[in-house]
Amino acid sequence: MKKINKFIQRAIYLCIALVTISSCSDEYIDNAKVIAIDSESFFNSEAEYYQAVVAAYDPLQSTFINVLMGEIASNNTLCGGESATDVPGYQQIDDMIHTPVNAQLQNLWSWMFGGVNRAAYVIEFKDNVDFEGKDALVAEAYFLRAYYNFELVKWFGDIPIKPEGRFFLGDEKTIPRSPKAEVYALIEQDLEWAIDNLTYTAPQTGRVTKGAAQALLGKVYLFQDKFDEASVVLENLIQNGPYMLETDYNNIFEFAGENGPGSVFEVQYTDVEGAGFDCLQCSEGNVAVGFQGVRGYNGPDFTPGFSFNVPTQEVVDEFEVGDLRKDVAILDIDAWAASTGAEFTTGYEHTGYFNRKYIPRTRSANAAGDQNLTNPNNYRAIRYADVLLMAAEANNRKSSPNDALARTYLNMVRERAFGNADNNITTSGTNLTAAIYKERRVELVGEGHHFFDLVRTGRGSQIPGFTPNKNEVFPIPFEEIQFSQGNWSQNQNY
Repeated sequence: MKKINKFIQRAIYLCIALVTISSCSDEYIDNAKVIAIDSESFFNSEAEYYQAVVAAYDPLQSTFINVLMGEIASNNTLCGGESATDVPGYQQIDDMIHTPVNAQLQNLWSWMFGGVNRAAYVIEFKDNVDFEGKDALVAEAYFLRAYYNFELVKWFGDIPIKPEGRFFLGDEKTIPRSPKAEVYALIEQDLEWAIDNLTYTAPQTGRVTKGAAQALLGKVYLFQDKFDEASVVLENLIQNGPYMLETDYNNIFEFAGENGPGSVFEVQYTDVEGAGFDCLQCSEGNVAVGFQGVRGYNGPDFTPGFSFNVPTQEVVDEFEVGDLRKDVAILDIDAWAASTGAEFTTGYEHTGYFNRKYIPRTRSANAAGDQNLTNPNNYRAIRYADVLLMAAEANNRKSSPNDALARTYLNMVRERAFGNADNNITTSGTNLTAAIYKERRVELVGEGHHFFDLVRTGRGSQIPGFTPNKNEVFPIPFEEIQFSQGNWSQNQNY
């Protein structure tokens, strides 16, 4: 799924999908204009549908920015980097002083809407021809549109949607930003279509399954406080899906642990094709990994990086004594250097800690690509532990709580974390809610979820610099407001 047919890639209107035209190459625009003339005649065979779906998967690799920036926005990490001016967009988000003029927010908006439009291309022409397995292929496109739209609504709140198909140049002047409730309704509809037409077994590693669609729908329900609905869909997944917690937490984030039994949905990366800083989204590798590596590192197991997204002492202290996850999630570089003889230099806001889940591992000397920009580490987008913790929260917070079941799912995660049942949670009610929140933080630290967990549960003020009624969402990029010519208003207080 990682090799994209370039003809199809250019036929998806990536650069006119409500994104910044000036940021796209002339080659993309010229090809889009030519192919637009007969693009409606494209979907005539299974091979063409398949190619278009492959193209819709490709922007998932750009979600490295969502993960990296989402973690920086939370109280888990500091931005880091070389200096206070290294990638200003990240630095501003870390300090909660970001504005509509922010290159990284612009990238996130552009890349996610590019994904929306590629998936919508398939959906728009889903009835062109029939062949065996077509509904499953189209279901993958529905999932992907839901995934990209969910990222957008998480970050920006109200966004433009077009249920019937693609956006075209000029739509930004006429299509309004839909209220979040309408965006979520479309996401739910897309995921229900996917659930009905997918199975738990993917035809190829990395492709969407019924379980991934159920898990994402459960998360979408949680973000709307629809706890009853979330508990139902997540229970269905837990009882009928093929997933289980890996017995060895240490293995999950290593190459050998990719696409393991606890991986519900995983973004695939390779080191086949590189990128440059002028086109980070061109990489087939996980760009965030190099950004989070130890600056000036020379030693075993890892390779150097740019020292962004450094964990704070506060989040390190969240791990309880005996929690086996701590040394897997957090690299204490001073302790590591003392035990291995490794050498390193320090960057801006150095805390002594690094996100060990996603720092660059040592690869073959013949590995392709830039070691800093083309790391092949997959992103575990939805893990079974996340599903269990979402189910725990849904059962604890639904209209008729089932705290016994909530504790069961919470303690399944904790028993793996400690290697025994001695640390199981026995509390109920709001104390149980707090325990679930804490568990989500330590289980999923470094994976880009914590900022959004804080915001959706009304705890955003725990983030330094956070302003209520403003920082729950991010500003619509200035260029997009300009292109809409007054059709879109800016988010509150930006």
